[in-house]
Amino acid sequence: MVSFLSRLRVYLQRAEQWYLTTPDRALDEAYDAALMIQALENEHFGGQKISPNHSQVGQETYAYFEQELNKHLKTIRLRLSEFRLSRSTLNVTNPKADRQLPQSGSGESYSTPPESGRLVRPSKERTAISLEKLQFVDQILARYQVSRGNVSTALVPLDAPTTPYGSPATPPRSGNLPINNYNGSANLSGSANLSAQILADQQARTARKSDTLSNLETISDKTGVLPRSILGTIGRLKQELDPNAEYEVMQDFQVKRQRTKMAIRFILTLVAVPILVQVSVRNVALSDRFIPGHWISRQFTITNPNKIFLNGEMTEQALKSLTTFEERMKFETLLRETLGLEAPEVEAQEEKVRDRVKAIAKDYSHRSANAIKNWIADLSGVIAFIFILTRGQAQIEAVKGFIDEIVYGLSDSAKAFIIILFTDVFVGFHSPHGWEVILEGVSEHLGIPPSRNFIFLFIATFPVILDTIFKYWIFRYLNRISPSAVATYKEMNE
Repeated sequence: MVSFLSRLRVYLQRAEQWYLTTPDRALDEAYDAALMIQALENEHFGGQKISPNHSQVGQETYAYFEQELNKHLKTIRLRLSEFRLSRSTLNVTNPKADRQLPQSGSGESYSTPPESGRLVRPSKERTAISLEKLQFVDQILARYQVSRGNVSTALVPLDAPTTPYGSPATPPRSGNLPINNYNGSANLSGSANLSAQILADQQARTARKSDTLSNLETISDKTGVLPRSILGTIGRLKQELDPNAEYEVMQDFQVKRQRTKMAIRFILTLVAVPILVQVSVRNVALSDRFIPGHWISRQFTITNPNKIFLNGEMTEQALKSLTTFEERMKFETLLRETLGLEAPEVEAQEEKVRDRVKAIAKDYSHRSANAIKNWIADLSGVIAFIFILTRGQAQIEAVKGFIDEIVYGLSDSAKAFIIILFTDVFVGFHSPHGWEVILEGVSEHLGIPPSRNFIFLFIATFPVILDTIFKYWIFRYLNRISPSAVATYKEMNE
């Protein structure tokens, strides 16, 4: 037993050491990948970035170097993500992690962990070295980012387009804001800064082009002197004749693709994380195997009859269940006497009633404890949901644009179908029954006695408010953006 405990202690110490050194290990791997890129540049491209313009090698040879470059860039980005995530996790779970790293002697001494061959330096020196490595990685990444205000996900930057006269095309006026413009603090800020920069870049791009005719046909446009279709056609012709049109289209596509990916990731995070938090808290943290869940269950044990039932509604349900059981036993007894069969003894019937009372008490004690646990778990999920919303303002804007593109990009019949389906389910003449079932289920889940007055008041007001919002949206926005969809909706609704 002693040897097993000692080995377990060693394993735990090694696991803790691996956890504490994760940021340094991830940064070292990113730094090594950046060194590999620099070695390729120095050996085969004269110290310039890896590009066909800086080398005389053949196409197949350059394809090999390009694959190596993409592999090292992918490693750098993955390890930087691991570096940011592990540092943020350590700051929350173990703010004194630097002090727990193995160090010997004075503050200038070094030590070597058993799992790696790298020296673990004192905290101040490690911080300075980490900043130097981050700056070097930044320099490597900056060479392979399109230095424009728009976002590009290409690992190797696209060559600047040329005009029909053979001279390089002048890029649109914008601030040089590359997507991965890391610095010492940006490396630790996570994806929020990236998302904010993407939105800022697109807003700046839209503002620069507001004086052109290509942006006249938008969702929020007002009616002008000429039809918007004519102005839009003129704008498209002007854009197609622009020497920079191909480059503009490519950049717009890259921005939209990046925004779409951001919106989908944020929607999945917004849905999955609160659910996982709620399920984890309810089924793991508040289970009877741990102290909080066991303590809550003990508060409603049958040894304390005054705390078995969480509310009066549960008491009435338990009495009704017991009354039904007794009436069934009485009916069976009378039936056997009528048929001339031997009736069960009174003591046996009383014993069955006591067993039934005990089973009912256990069942409702579990229900009461589960209601309290559901409150805590649901509150944890709501807190996680609000936390994600407050930390993702830029992603929310991306989701709004993504939803607008989907909704307004549907056909007129599809728009009308979705509106009718949604309104009939939530505000139709048969929706009160669905709202009643939902409210009763929520009340039972939280252990709250359902109030018929509240349910009827909710059904009488909330669907009406939803219906008013739908009608206002149709009148204010949809009628101006897609009159044909409104006409289709009216015909289908009639």
